[in-house]
Amino acid sequence: MTENAHQQPSAPPTELPTQYAPADVEGPLYERWVERGYFEADAKSEKPPYTIVIPPPNVTGSLHLGHAFEHTLIDALTRRKRMQGFETLWQPGMDHAGIATQNVVERELGKEGKSRHDLGREAFVERVWQWKGESGGQISGQMRRLGDGVAWSRERFTMDEGLSQAVQTIFKRLYDDELIYRAERIINWCPRCLTAISDIEVEYQDDDGELVSMKYGEGDDTIVVATTRAETMLGDTAVAVHPDDERYKHLVGKEIRLPLTDRSIPVVADTHVDPEFGTGAVKVTPAHDPNDFEIGQRHNLPSLTVMDEHAVITAHGPFQGLDRLEARSAIVAALRAEGRIVAEKRPYSHSVGHCSRCKTTIEPRLSMQWWVKVGPLAKAAGDAVRDGRVKIHPQEMEKRYFDWVDNLHDWCISRQLWWGHRIPVWYGPNGEVVCVGPDDEAPTGEGWRQDTDVLDTWFSSGLWPFSTLGWPEQTESLAKFYPNSVLVTGYDILFFWVARMMMFGLYAMDGTPPFHTIALHGMVRDQFGKKMSKSFGNAVNPLDWMDKYGSDALRFTLARGANPGVDVPIGEDWVQGSRNFANKIWNATRFALMNGATVDGPLPDASRLSATDRWILSRLNSVVAEVDALYEDYQFAKLSDALFHFAWDEVFDWYVELSKTTFMAGGEPAKVSGRVLGEVLDVTLKLLHPIVPFVTETLWTTLTGGESVVIAQWPTDSGFRDAAAEKEIEILQSVITEVRRFRADQGLQPGQRVPARLTLDGTALAPHEAAIRQLLRLQPEGEEFSVTATLPVAGATVALDLSGTIDVAAERKRLAKDLAAAEKEKAQAVAKLGNEAFLAKAPDNVVDKIRGRLTKADEDIARIQSQLERLPQA
Repeated sequence: MTENAHQQPSAPPTELPTQYAPADVEGPLYERWVERGYFEADAKSEKPPYTIVIPPPNVTGSLHLGHAFEHTLIDALTRRKRMQGFETLWQPGMDHAGIATQNVVERELGKEGKSRHDLGREAFVERVWQWKGESGGQISGQMRRLGDGVAWSRERFTMDEGLSQAVQTIFKRLYDDELIYRAERIINWCPRCLTAISDIEVEYQDDDGELVSMKYGEGDDTIVVATTRAETMLGDTAVAVHPDDERYKHLVGKEIRLPLTDRSIPVVADTHVDPEFGTGAVKVTPAHDPNDFEIGQRHNLPSLTVMDEHAVITAHGPFQGLDRLEARSAIVAALRAEGRIVAEKRPYSHSVGHCSRCKTTIEPRLSMQWWVKVGPLAKAAGDAVRDGRVKIHPQEMEKRYFDWVDNLHDWCISRQLWWGHRIPVWYGPNGEVVCVGPDDEAPTGEGWRQDTDVLDTWFSSGLWPFSTLGWPEQTESLAKFYPNSVLVTGYDILFFWVARMMMFGLYAMDGTPPFHTIALHGMVRDQFGKKMSKSFGNAVNPLDWMDKYGSDALRFTLARGANPGVDVPIGEDWVQGSRNFANKIWNATRFALMNGATVDGPLPDASRLSATDRWILSRLNSVVAEVDALYEDYQFAKLSDALFHFAWDEVFDWYVELSKTTFMAGGEPAKVSGRVLGEVLDVTLKLLHPIVPFVTETLWTTLTGGESVVIAQWPTDSGFRDAAAEKEIEILQSVITEVRRFRADQGLQPGQRVPARLTLDGTALAPHEAAIRQLLRLQPEGEEFSVTATLPVAGATVALDLSGTIDVAAERKRLAKDLAAAEKEKAQAVAKLGNEAFLAKAPDNVVDKIRGRLTKADEDIARIQSQLERLPQA
């Protein structure tokens, strides 16, 4: 908290408007919170720390439902911890998003008829910074709309000076420890983005292609291989068979002619080959396939690159200059002309890798790149979870984590881009290689040049939990707020981001992991469970829903769907329902204020409280304890549901209604209930605040006169429980519910008054007669009172006179018709279920449906018979 955070609180409103208008409330409230410094974090504070970093959104991005969902959960956690007295830091910032940002700026240049090469590297990077200043980061304003309580003064960017120093520092340390190296290996190459991308940035999907079987060699030395990428045969340097495959033993070690070329290639034996698959022989193209590269390494085969970075054929001959797909067709045609095509299968569906950003088909390519040796780093990341230093929630996600970190390949970290952290390595005129740290002088002089590549974006975002706190400097913030308390993120970036943060945090921070807990959530989907996508036509701009229903409504809907690690369906109807909940809170609080609800003074002693008062206070404390336990278990859906039902059902629909007769009567009981209602609202609004901050802030400041619920004290369970009062009100609720059901069954309107005689003596219901009559619209019996229906419930008797309210004969006739229909439905279901031939042939789901119909028919018959028995005689 800043020093002047509390100097000039504005007075809260003294009364509430008749309706809640989110658009009038949210913007000014958020700016007031920021101006007062409520979300800032003080490294000098003696309060215990609580730290969460924002998963840095791309600078190119805008707020989508996934962001809104994740931010709602993080904001709820940090708001609660702030209220609990923690020095709370929610660290904001953005990622420079190397490929995505460069693509955006290159498209802008394209509109001007230019490319980045027309500008040159330095001018292009300057242009990207200009774009970032003008257009990037719109998500910050959208975060404010959502109510994100981030420490804006600490906002960071992965390309700012401090984080760039952190990147250079850890690169130098890893290089010196021989954990970063340069080598020529097969990488995933995007011919559109013109850069290497990592394995986890490749999206696989089934594409229709072709499978071509072709004949290599001549006469007895003929061998058939199959491929979906015929164009790569120009780079074949061997054919491989399994060592134990008797069919090809006579060929192993021999040279055979490679068609369409003037080369001969050897047949080699390698255990990688599956003799049961296809012909049991595979073509080997070491420069264009990762498995072939490994075979080539084992057999000292040459690696011939036959495509350039644009996936254009470079091999000499008639195919030179053709795009890979053009070359594929041309090569197959040429082989067919030579009689070397044995079989062709089209279409042939197979899994093909695509660039996750531009969707171009990936081309495996032999390339000189920079790599991180992940073995020791990944082991440390796995050990930190295995030994309990880091918890993964939900626990069943641990297996996915271990499957990944225990099988990591070395990480290709170089990218052939201009936007990003440039690799801090210089090459000298005589083959010198110098890695430069942030405190080192880069070598100068003729012939020295810096590596042209930049680092993978995930390299810098992997440092996020500590680089944002000032590392490598030993800052007060680093000492106070590292390690982070929890990481809240989607299971979809468990491998992209989480594993990298674990590896780098443990390495850079002397074995201290970057966070204590990894809380994984699912993906937001549409109401039918389908992935949201513009191409599917089901994508939603969350700002539209916030404009229409308010930010609180969107937040509450998202939180109610947030079961750990499970995808979240969401539909507009649900957001509308949450808006109705916000309105319910508003109207109920407004009613309470008009009827004497107050927080002044201590709660009255239990001896002065009615059973209704003791019941709601007992339930209130139970809910406080339940919500706290669910927060600690990251069960946002369950805690939201618990708060919804407590607030709407128990506080507003029961306690407020039961207390109306007390308020109308006035006097000391009304004052007591007013204080109890004030207490219940005070605590309930605090419990709801982390999820629905705007409406609760307005209501809480009006109710209490306090400065802000943001800095109010989080409720604690006082331990007060009253089982007897809870049982008494449970009985009262059952009576009211049962009589309401009977009234509805008889077709009575909710507001229609009915004469009634209540026999409550000797039961727990005796003190509640006025409330029962008020809630059930039961007027006192008159002189001509005639009992036409008697309801014995919970030891009491409710006798009703319906003679003037319903047409008994018509109602009996209607119910008799309904009973006949239910009995006919039952008879049909029983007949089918008794038919052995039907049961033998019908699918299980059909049989289950018939059983369900029988169950419902039995229930309908019992209900209708009960209604008939309760009707007065005609």
